[in-house]
Amino acid sequence: MARLSRAESQARTREQLVTTAKELFLRDGYSVTSLEKVADEAGYSKGAVYSNFRNKDELCLAVLDSIHDEQVELVAEALTGADGMEGLLNAFQAWAERSIGDEAWTALEVEFATNARRDPQIRHELAVRDKAIRDTIAGLLTGYAERFGITLPMSADDAATALLSLGIGLGVQRAIDPTIPVTVLPDVIRLFAGGRRQPGACPVDGKRHQVGEPRMLSDVDSGREAGRGQ
Repeated sequence: MARLSRAESQARTREQLVTTAKELFLRDGYSVTSLEKVADEAGYSKGAVYSNFRNKDELCLAVLDSIHDEQVELVAEALTGADGMEGLLNAFQAWAERSIGDEAWTALEVEFATNARRDPQIRHELAVRDKAIRDTIAGLLTGYAERFGITLPMSADDAATALLSLGIGLGVQRAIDPTIPVTVLPDVIRLFAGGRRQPGACPVDGKRHQVGEPRMLSDVDSGREAGRGQ
């Protein structure tokens, strides 16, 4: 086996430290997990930790980045191949059922954000990440609105802020009471989708149908065929 370069070795060490820290932070909590514990569990010295991270806060930021990246991949996988708006919303809801309200993840996010409130630098880092998430959501909303011919009832940025805030709040609630359904989140998206549409544009397939041609609606109450019951 070829010998790793110094950069490759350091990258591997960093990855192993983040993986170990994630396991410990999620299992035991952020405050009670020391850098010494992370180093011991990963099989490194404490100096190896400090050669990769300035402090525990920076290490936790890397852990949260890793968790967020994993969730983005899971959402992307869930949405891949979904057909039409209802298919996308159903796939999104399936992801939400699995992820929103995960007790360990939610507790870590809340604990770290609470501890960081007195540190302007960490608050800034969290704000930058929050902005990136909102920008991603806004981009998705804009793209799907164009695809399905929907005019959002508010700006994409405001809608992204509303959805992220709802998702965070729902996550905290479900961490306390897992019986709380996640359906409120896709239902709010359906309300956004119920805004003014471009003439003739179907909310499901984005095509412009002729008047009277059957098509599927994405309304919150029904989702039934437009021609049904006529």
